Amino acid sequence: MSPHGLVDLRGLRGAPVLISYPAGAVVVVSGLPGSGKSTLLRRWSVAAPVVDPRASHVACEAVMPAWLPYAVYRPWARLRHFLRLYAQVRSGGPLLVHDCGSRTWMRRWLSRTAGRRGRELHLVLLDVGAAEALAGQRARARWASRRAFARHRQGLARLLERLRRDGPAAVHEAASVVLLDHVSRERLSAVAFAPPPAPRPATGPPLGPAPERAEAERRPPAERERSPLPL
Repeated sequence: MSPHGLVDLRGLRGAPVLISYPAGAVVVVSGLPGSGKSTLLRRWSVAAPVVDPRASHVACEAVMPAWLPYAVYRPWARLRHFLRLYAQVRSGGPLLVHDCGSRTWMRRWLSRTAGRRGRELHLVLLDVGAAEALAGQRARARWASRRAFARHRQGLARLLERLRRDGPAAVHEAASVVLLDHVSRERLSAVAFAPPPAPRPATGPPLGPAPERAEAERRPPAERERSPLPL
């Protein structure tokens, strides 16, 4: 399946599905904390690198004193994440991005940055509900704060309402939006990206000296003095 526009797969059962994207596409996987974004991205990571803010959190945590709250060095972790994301987007290859989905400015920035290099932005949105997401947090034994969870929940609800009302125009920065729930999420077993286009053959003047110059250079020295090399 190659998605375009709004593709609603919620409630869809059946055999595993392979989802295909253009070469160099940036695919953002969004949803509430605990909705299954990391699990889905682990299945897809064989096809493209994954940029997950959790990796920057863990890297910063490893060099900080255990007694120091994360809130103190959160700005550093976020800066580290954005720098890594920017570098990966500029690299030109396909990319998978883990994101909460409540930050419109993030999607638009990714779309502009990728678009300057001729790449498309695509969105996969996990709509599993708050209860399912909280159960996912219990299963992984890692919790989002109540304040953060409420903020993400409100942002996701607004996005889903805009999609219901306006369709794909609600997320005009994305070439496609795929809606999943806990059922269809398990169907998307893999993702694939089209191969990059073959480089065009080089064009230009033939290598080596021009025929007239080559012919002149083969003449004896005395004859070359009487007949100067062509300019």
